[in-house]
Amino acid sequence: METLRHFGPGEDGARAYREGFPDMSDEDLFELVQADWPFRMPVLKLAEAQAAGGGKAYLYELAWQSPGRAAARLPCPGRPAVFGTYDVHLGPVAIGPDQTAEARVLTSQIRTAWTSFVTTGDPGRPAYDPEWRLTRIFDSEPSVTSYPEEPSRRLWQNHPFESMPRRLPTSRPTVGAEGESPGADEPFS
Repeated sequence: METLRHFGPGEDGARAYREGFPDMSDEDLFELVQADWPFRMPVLKLAEAQAAGGGKAYLYELAWQSPGRAAARLPCPGRPAVFGTYDVHLGPVAIGPDQTAEARVLTSQIRTAWTSFVTTGDPGRPAYDPEWRLTRIFDSEPSVTSYPEEPSRRLWQNHPFESMPRRLPTSRPTVGAEGESPGADEPFS
């Protein structure tokens, strides 16, 4: 799968993902790597660095599946839950056109945790630590558990997350006035 080759960890990310998740469909692997590479794993690395530096970090994962499972494909499915914007932005897609009682309870819990964190510094759950890796799971039955994406965490544990390149690879090179490709330090065109 092309996406896994480009966005998986290391030289052989596609093989690592396929071996780490042998029963997962190509579509589900695509969704997983699209969540792991830009979101989950960098956030996990930041939490680890914060804990190593003596600070506190609090991880959570929105695991609740909205009707039609559309939220799994959105970049920020939790935004309507955090800000209460069900009728604008991604709300109707992420939460569903008819907000269910389950969604109202879940989003109330998310908003309460965020509000508590902003006002007191404590979201109402244990801080992340590298040994236990406790993570709040927002789902139909909320819980606090060890990091839920452990296979992904192991795949990425030695991968350095550097700054994203200013220019992402394209299918065909951009040619400058002198017939040369622009350098990486040149701005986007």
